[in-house]
Amino acid sequence: MSRTVEATCPLCEACCGLLFTVEGDGVTRVRGDRDDPLSRGFMCTKGAALPELHEDPDRLRRPLRRTTTGWEEIDWPTALDCAAAGLRAVKRAHGPDAVAVYRGNPNAHNLGLLLFGHGVIRALGTRNIYSPTSMDQLPHMLVGLRMYGHQLLMPVPDLDRTDFLLIVGANPLASNGSAMTAPAVGRRLRAIQQRGGRFVVVDPRRTRTAELADRHLFIRPGRDAWLLATMLQVIFDEGLERPGRLGAFADGLEAVRAAVAPFTPARVAASTGIAAEAIAALARELAAAERAVVYGRIGTSVQVHGVLCQWLIQLLNLVTGNLDRPGGIQFTSPAVDPLGILRLSKPGTVGQWRSRVRGLPEFCGELPVAVLAEEMQTPGEGQVRGLLTIAGNPALSMPGGESLDRALAGLDFMVSVDLYLNETTRHADIILPPVSPLERDHYDLVFNILAIRNVAKWSPPVLAPPAGALGDWEILSGLHRRLAEGWRQRAGAALLGRLGPRRLLALALQVEARGAGLLPSSKHLTFRRLAAAVHGVDLGPLAPRLPGRLCTSDRRIDAAPTDFIAELARLAAAREPPVAEGLDLQLIGRRSLRSNNSWMHNLPRLMTGADRCTLLMHPIDAAARGLSQGERVRVRSTHGAVEVPLEITEAIMAGVVSLPHGYGHDGEGVRLSVAAVRPGVNVNRLIDPTAIDPLGTTSVLTGTAVAVTAAD
Repeated sequence: MSRTVEATCPLCEACCGLLFTVEGDGVTRVRGDRDDPLSRGFMCTKGAALPELHEDPDRLRRPLRRTTTGWEEIDWPTALDCAAAGLRAVKRAHGPDAVAVYRGNPNAHNLGLLLFGHGVIRALGTRNIYSPTSMDQLPHMLVGLRMYGHQLLMPVPDLDRTDFLLIVGANPLASNGSAMTAPAVGRRLRAIQQRGGRFVVVDPRRTRTAELADRHLFIRPGRDAWLLATMLQVIFDEGLERPGRLGAFADGLEAVRAAVAPFTPARVAASTGIAAEAIAALARELAAAERAVVYGRIGTSVQVHGVLCQWLIQLLNLVTGNLDRPGGIQFTSPAVDPLGILRLSKPGTVGQWRSRVRGLPEFCGELPVAVLAEEMQTPGEGQVRGLLTIAGNPALSMPGGESLDRALAGLDFMVSVDLYLNETTRHADIILPPVSPLERDHYDLVFNILAIRNVAKWSPPVLAPPAGALGDWEILSGLHRRLAEGWRQRAGAALLGRLGPRRLLALALQVEARGAGLLPSSKHLTFRRLAAAVHGVDLGPLAPRLPGRLCTSDRRIDAAPTDFIAELARLAAAREPPVAEGLDLQLIGRRSLRSNNSWMHNLPRLMTGADRCTLLMHPIDAAARGLSQGERVRVRSTHGAVEVPLEITEAIMAGVVSLPHGYGHDGEGVRLSVAAVRPGVNVNRLIDPTAIDPLGTTSVLTGTAVAVTAAD
């Protein structure tokens, strides 16, 4: 007999509600849940592939231990004992900082990993903490910290009520929204047009989102800060600013006015590749719209001026009066608020300590991932000799992956909590595989902070986990108990393990409900009520939250942080960098709706169709090099080279080429049989791991200078 189970897709930021038809111990059908208050029946192909992930024969089901003759399966108590003993031995021999921890982005989608990862880190006592933050959203978080007082204060577009949307360096039709939880984003973008509004895309590539837009403007990679500063200059110069009530608690707008004065449309037109008239018209259109949003994402973040871009985007929303207003860009009211009464997340820090080799500053307790390999390879006190990875594949996903791959092979001891034997975990001594996403419960602690509507949903497991299997949180809880030192740590680890994620969430909801009207719209949301609402609870649209939501000491917006203003002055004085000899093209990345993490390339449903790991190139550039469609070409940078099929298209700007991320599944000892059929190439082999944003230590992943020739 079949039954239907309601759950949330955990694979990307869209958090779509899904309906699973379960027969016996398997799923026979997946469809979108029309009663989900956020996704309203939308589901992308990733959600439909969840049964394939669950049934994947390559997915690990039991712990593995490396031996001199290969991998052997071991029982859970032995695996946890060995893992903890190996990490503890490195710590005792070389100090706590000799053990590093890398947490991949699936941690943000997993309540158990979020709640129990910190305990393991505290028990290890290390400062060598890493994550993809410094290859992704760090500029958003740093701007939130400096302007609004907290790194999680990242306002999101009110898509369902805006009249004008400017998208810079983002492709939400492929990402389903990023730093903006917005399922069915295509439907929402069309709705803007249907109610008489418009949306414009600025991108070096004509993406799926750009094809749907009212207007698309090509821009040279890495030049977004010039465009955004110039739009501000036009608004100030023509007296179009109207911050409204925000002006009463925003400091530094006059300093901003002076700082953007040199950025005139005529001056930046050649640098950006956008005509001066078009830049001025875009600024006027933004200022004239009754309800408008400027939204920038990964393309504006992972460039040398990523922090400037995110700051200028916030300023454009502020000076046009669209910050903290319906139809503009707003802060959420999540049911469990990390900034609220529980204080799960305190305002972050910058530079309280620095990396040992290069001296780069920490941000919110993490070092930039760009330094991980050098911290392993450089001898001396504090050298990283042990590693714990949790749901991540840095050997494939970060610049300098080849160097990191060699460094991983030389570690004294390594533990990986992961579903697969991949490019990173193949170096581990112990692999601890959790249950599949269909066998664990789910609550979006992170992405409710970024959702375009206030919602909450608890999803129980779709399928019962096998006897003896462990969930992510149980694995981390087991490590925590074994690594804890002193009675306080041991008692805390034991208590957390007894509570588990479900009871901790119930406790958080109970405390929030008693928070003196903290969430009046929730009507005292309890776990019992949340669990009973199988499709989710709608807590209402986004609403104005300022100045009360601010976490700055004076409850005011700092619109002009001193170092941001100084960096903008340096940008105004900068000259065009010289083109390296022969490297006359600029490389950008791209993503597909069918991909988010590299392990998704092992799911047959997501790998059907044409090869997606191709180099996009404009016909003019291909003709100048005598290259033809489908030809295998060699892409070379100062850092490395790869060979890849060529795809000629007018959807890419002349002078620009594009490769997707997450490929390169040709490593020895990797068990990803589907991905190995189409391994693709690793774009990170071309990117300099030492190139970072001077303000935010974000890796510079876009705009790399490359040369392209025939492969032979």
